[in-house]
Amino acid sequence: MEVIFEDNHIIAVNKSCSEIVQGDKTGDIPLSETVKEWIKEKYHKPGNVFVGVTHRLDRPVTGVVLFAKTSKALARLNEMFKGSDMHKTYWAITKNMPPFPEDTLTHYLVRNEKQNKSYAYDKEVPNSKKAVLDYKVLCHSDNYNLIEVHLHTGRHHQIRCQLAKIGCYIKGDLKYGADRSNPDGGISLHSRSIAFIHPVSKEPVLIVAPVPDESIWRYFEQTMAGK
Repeated sequence: MEVIFEDNHIIAVNKSCSEIVQGDKTGDIPLSETVKEWIKEKYHKPGNVFVGVTHRLDRPVTGVVLFAKTSKALARLNEMFKGSDMHKTYWAITKNMPPFPEDTLTHYLVRNEKQNKSYAYDKEVPNSKKAVLDYKVLCHSDNYNLIEVHLHTGRHHQIRCQLAKIGCYIKGDLKYGADRSNPDGGISLHSRSIAFIHPVSKEPVLIVAPVPDESIWRYFEQTMAGK
C-alpha cells in the first residue's frame, strides 16, 4: 500500500487497479481494511481503528483515494464530496483523439445494474441522470493521447462512458469499447489529484498520486513535467 498523505485526521493512498475501496460481493479484502491494519501496526494501536470511506474508485481505476481517520473528519469530508468543495483531476489515456482539444461534455446516463455498465444519451431519457465533465488533451505519443478530466457530476462509470460516447475509449477498457485489455487487467484511468480545504485545520491541501509504473504512463508524466 502506498500512502501519499497522512495527518491526524485524514489519510490518502495511491490505489492500484487490483484493489477495491470498500467490501463487496467478491469477498476480497478492501483497501479500507488494509488502511486500518497499516495504521494499527504503525502506531501500535491495541483496539479498533477508525477508518471512514469518503469516496470510491472503480476497481480497474488507479490513483488517489481519501479516507478519514476521525468521525469529525468523515462527516465534514462527506459534506464536501456532496457539494463542489472537492476538486478531483483525472488522467485518461485514449487511443483516439477527441473531436476538440478541450470541451465540456453533457450526456444523460442510464445505468444497467445487471451489466454493471452505463449508457450515454444526448437527450434526457427515462431513468437517466445528467452527467457533465470537462476534458482537455494534455499531450500525445505516437499511438495514444493523455486527456485531463474534471467532473461536475459523479455518475456511475461517468468518465469511461462519456469518453466512449465521443469515440475516445480508455486504453484497456473492454467494457466500453477498447479493442484489447491491459496486461494487469486494469484500465488507463488514473485519479491524478484531489484538492480541498482540510476539514479540521482549514488549510488548503493538494494530494497528487504518482502514475502507475508502466512505460506509457511514465512517458506522459515525464512529458508533462517537462512542459
